[in-house]
Amino acid sequence: MLQRRKKDQSYSSSSSSSDISMPPFLPIRTTSEPSFKSFILILSILLNLYLLFLTWAPSYAPLTSSTLITTVSPTTRRHLLFSVASSSLSWPRRLPYLRLWYSPNSTRALAFLDKPPPLPLNSSSSSSSPPVVISADTSAFPYTFRGGLRSAIRVARAVKEAVDRNETDVRWFVFGDDDTVFFVDNVVRALARYDHRRWFYVGSNSESYDQNVDHSFEMAFGGGGFAISCSLAEVLARVLDSCLRRYANLYGSDSRIYSCVAELGVGLTHEPGFHQVL
Repeated sequence: MLQRRKKDQSYSSSSSSSDISMPPFLPIRTTSEPSFKSFILILSILLNLYLLFLTWAPSYAPLTSSTLITTVSPTTRRHLLFSVASSSLSWPRRLPYLRLWYSPNSTRALAFLDKPPPLPLNSSSSSSSPPVVISADTSAFPYTFRGGLRSAIRVARAVKEAVDRNETDVRWFVFGDDDTVFFVDNVVRALARYDHRRWFYVGSNSESYDQNVDHSFEMAFGGGGFAISCSLAEVLARVLDSCLRRYANLYGSDSRIYSCVAELGVGLTHEPGFHQVL
């Protein structure tokens, strides 16, 4: 019984395989050599693409150190314009700080005051101090920070007033307080590493963690000084007044400058040499 069943299964398997018909073998036609017309067509397409690439591809001139030297002269002290924020009350007391670094023969600087100082501007002591500029009236600007000083608006507008003077051959506008002591040659060396034709906002945050938390780790603190390239300063000066009206709730002048620069999409370039002692 088992033997016969196995035989039937074997038969069933063989019979089913014999019922499957194989497709007829189709001969493949081959050619011994490519078509001459196809070869000419492909060659012409490649040639046209090559000619288009030569026509449209931009030519890049290698930028060497000699190119940089011939197109941009080295930055010197005369390329920096220092703007010092002061007041008529603090001016007599802060003059000794300014005389530590200011030299009328080699340093370009301006002192922005709210009103004329008690000392005559043409006195002998004024020859060793920066020229005094009386700031414009800022009473129309809103200021809502409780317990703060409205003078922050006047100090912030020193950026615009310095640029609007159209001083010649200024590459960098440097800002600080009347008790900020600049090592001018060090500032020149630091800023000379950057291209003044690009937008740069250079400075450093505070050494105080609490101050950075209250304001920002990415803000240049005015007490240590900060610098703005001439290309950025020209654009910032055009929009500064409208920007100051939007930030009436901020405390200081450096917070306002930081916010207005941020609106232009520029972040802080950290230079730890700009630092303040608390």
